[in-house]
Amino acid sequence: MRDRAAVVIVKNNKVGLIKRIRNGSVYYVFPGGGIEDGEHPETGAKREALEELGVKVNVTECFAKLEFNGTQYFFLAEIIEGVFGTGQGEEYTDENRDRGTYLPIWIDIKKLSSFDVKPKEISLKIQFNFN
Repeated sequence: MRDRAAVVIVKNNKVGLIKRIRNGSVYYVFPGGGIEDGEHPETGAKREALEELGVKVNVTECFAKLEFNGTQYFFLAEIIEGVFGTGQGEEYTDENRDRGTYLPIWIDIKKLSSFDVKPKEISLKIQFNFN
């Protein structure tokens, strides 16, 4: 089990997600990943936003914390620099990784429930808090 950190970026009534296609399944996740040894969860979330989205973010607060295969932290964040969708993390550059595709995407919060967003609890909390 490895703790994970992710960012929740809401802008213009949309949320930034990663569209994943893997083994024939299409689903959406919050940009994030494993927290490295000795790394604070907030720092991990910022690092992952840069790697996966190509943006530097300012983390404002811990939006949610879930226990599932370790602790998962979801931080509200705002983009302060960079261009959404220009990430250069190993998800995009390691050709031997074979973990499916990653596509940064904005999804309208009002339509969020029609997408398979993981974890669902965070998707529902966003709809409740930002609608």
